[in-house]
Amino acid sequence: MSNASNNQGRAYEFVCLKSLYQEISKIRPANIIINSSYLAAENAWDTLEKSEQTLYSLSVISTIDTIFALEPNIIEESSDVLNLYIQNDKHGEDADVRDIIIERKDIIWEIGLSIKHNHMAVKHSRIAKALDFGSKWYDIPCSTDYWNEVKPIFDFLEIEKSKGTYFRDLNSKEDDVYVPLLNAFVKEVTTQIKANKNVPRRMVEYLLSKYDFYKVISIDYKRITTIQSFNMYGTLNLPSRVMQPAIKVPVINLPTTLLHIGFKPGSKTTVVMCFDHGWQFSFRIHNAKDIIETSLKFDIQIVGMPADVNIKHNCKW
Repeated sequence: MSNASNNQGRAYEFVCLKSLYQEISKIRPANIIINSSYLAAENAWDTLEKSEQTLYSLSVISTIDTIFALEPNIIEESSDVLNLYIQNDKHGEDADVRDIIIERKDIIWEIGLSIKHNHMAVKHSRIAKALDFGSKWYDIPCSTDYWNEVKPIFDFLEIEKSKGTYFRDLNSKEDDVYVPLLNAFVKEVTTQIKANKNVPRRMVEYLLSKYDFYKVISIDYKRITTIQSFNMYGTLNLPSRVMQPAIKVPVINLPTTLLHIGFKPGSKTTVVMCFDHGWQFSFRIHNAKDIIETSLKFDIQIVGMPADVNIKHNCKW
């Protein structure tokens, strides 16, 4: 993500937090927890032009009534203080994509919002000479067969790196590097899924989130902000002590079975995985830098989700 996009994202988090706080405070006691993430977001907000701030504010205000309708615990009248805060980006490394947390300590309840401005987030994970993606993705170390298969490829890259070679100078980076690495990746994932029924679920938890969340996406040119519910563990949309949610969202089924894994037709750079319940992912491998190194990146896209996830609440402004 560029510095400008990162700055806009932080600014949008700031106005989301402030707008929610202002509206919640009209109903019940609320408090913003000031931390380093809040200060960074506030600084980003201050860099925006007034016209941009007005646009961002309109985008956020359009979502408030919908969020309240989804989460009655936010607006339940009570003497306890509701806390709001922005999470540190490092939580994303632990498969927690929530940017804003709203919590009430008296009932041990919290929800999270993933805030996006004019883009859909994707996962960028590495495959590298000494990186055990199995341990990181689904808590099972990569097999000896995998390491034996990728070793010659990374040894080749190590030699070319020492020469200062650029990826564009290879005769065929696809055939020499991408295809054999992806073949090893496909074999490893297939083997581990056959041996452990929990791998599909753990992969989605890593790729998406280990926590339920609402994804809030501002699409400025359409003047629409969408809210999408990822209620995989049943912690969203809970009733309060006195009120049911005005808008219901279902609990989403996580995958249990791999239906297909293989190269995207006609591609030497992209592998597709299809699971039950409608989950589908694409993994496009690419060199992160022009000069050769022993680390490459996956651009991971969600290309299919359960039908219930595709129910979006469009908030016009």
